[in-house]
Amino acid sequence: MDNNIKTRSGGQILVDQLMAQGVDHVFCVPGESYLAVLDALHDADIKVTVCRQEGGAAMMADAYGKLTGRPGICMVTRGPGASNAFAGIHIAKQDSTPLIVFVGQIETGMREREAFQEVDYRAVFSTQTKWTTEIDDASRIPELISRAFHVATSGRPGPVVIALPEDMLVQLREVADAPRVEAVESAPTQSQMETLENLLGEAKNPIAILGGSRWSEDSVNAFARFAEKNQLPVAVQFRRQMLFPANHPCFAGDIGLGINPKLLKRFEQADTVLLVGGRMSEVPSQSYTALSIPVPQQKLVHVHPDSQELNRVYQARLAINASPAEFTRALGKLSIKPSTDREELVKQAHNEYLSWSDPTTVSVPGKLQMPHIMQYLENRLTPDTIMTNGAGNYATWLHRFHRFTQFGTQLAPTSGSMGYGLPAAVGAKRLLPDTPVVCFAGDGCFMMHGQEFATAVQYGLNIIVLIFDNGMYGTIRMHQEKHYPGRISATHLQNPDFAAYAFAFGGHGERVESNEEFGPAFERAMTSGKPAILHCLVDPQAITPSATIDQIRAAALK
Repeated sequence: MDNNIKTRSGGQILVDQLMAQGVDHVFCVPGESYLAVLDALHDADIKVTVCRQEGGAAMMADAYGKLTGRPGICMVTRGPGASNAFAGIHIAKQDSTPLIVFVGQIETGMREREAFQEVDYRAVFSTQTKWTTEIDDASRIPELISRAFHVATSGRPGPVVIALPEDMLVQLREVADAPRVEAVESAPTQSQMETLENLLGEAKNPIAILGGSRWSEDSVNAFARFAEKNQLPVAVQFRRQMLFPANHPCFAGDIGLGINPKLLKRFEQADTVLLVGGRMSEVPSQSYTALSIPVPQQKLVHVHPDSQELNRVYQARLAINASPAEFTRALGKLSIKPSTDREELVKQAHNEYLSWSDPTTVSVPGKLQMPHIMQYLENRLTPDTIMTNGAGNYATWLHRFHRFTQFGTQLAPTSGSMGYGLPAAVGAKRLLPDTPVVCFAGDGCFMMHGQEFATAVQYGLNIIVLIFDNGMYGTIRMHQEKHYPGRISATHLQNPDFAAYAFAFGGHGERVESNEEFGPAFERAMTSGKPAILHCLVDPQAITPSATIDQIRAAALK
């Protein structure tokens, strides 16, 4: 008889399956709809982070999934709790992050009466998940949890939502645990790699673009070695800068919002594009203009772990269904004839990146200036520092001027979701307590999930949050000035004293109003040993690195 088979409640079976899958952390907001699971977690060797809002919990779990490649686990209660978690689920969908969200549910016998907080989760979440299901019988928990881990991690990773009826969780069943699931790896064929070798060997002006998920430190390093050996310029997609070291001689920059015009020209004029892992969605494709649809003008080689993404938007000259791990392993066997022209191409592309990412070349108004802050941070932070951010024009400074050199050091939503930075910083610090974590946030962005600063204090997570306060929803104001110059509507913000906010929660806080104040304040935040907020007052005119609000408005009025 299998010793693994024993009589347990549904809640206990579920927690046991999580442990069998190697889960070591759960992010949750508790609810009476899944009390049996909370009780089972009491004695489990799983850390539980209690969050202040379900959206924050889902974003923390998303950060876990980005850093580990294993599904982040989020637990929320039914109805309003599940609704709050939707923002994090959408991020995981667009960012291709493995995530499993467990949602409490009404008792099975109450269905379709609009019971208290009743929701049809399959109907609500199906368009934003890889799979949404509901478990009616506790004996099926091992089967369905095993499937959830497979779905969340294989092919193009993404979110799974599992509803847990309250009565199912207290059912007693005799059932065996399911074995641990590993993501299915797909590898290129020999003939595909031979074709790739020929395409790259014939190319006069190639570029590689890295994106998506399922990367690891080993696969990133393997691609870097290939690029250097074969003199291949490499760019990364929007908010995927940790996929290639910025100090590598082949690095050409990032393809996203506010792209270096020289890099965009290089991308558009390339004769061969090697796209690995990414989808080339709206932002990196520059609103679907950099590559023609359906047939790009460049010779496109598209490598992706999910066959459903290949040729879906762009018809590739060569489509390879392979995970980054298997593809980069196969790359090591290729040999491309050296070319002095390619050597010059790589050198020029990297020099263009270095000039573009130099904060000393940019001047903006105000006593506290973002170029100064970025230059200070580049000199102060260690390469392993994890940088997080949400959405807003402030993030342009981080993406353009911070030189990411290590895998696993960037947490940012390609979906453009506001409020992500703080929960991501909390999630990262819970996972890696000895690694420095710095969060960038705008004043509008921070307030979306600012309550999770209480979570950071509760668990003693000495993250540093830099809030850049310009008193408005800056990105929307910028677009207003471009399209409706001078007609300011619904973008002004009246903000609290964020330093006092930090102290109120039990953290460290300071107000920073000038370049001279920033460095000493940052050092005090570092040494405080507490979660810290630096409330940075920046000039509203300094809306982008390249133009002020007045300049944008003047250009629109011409």
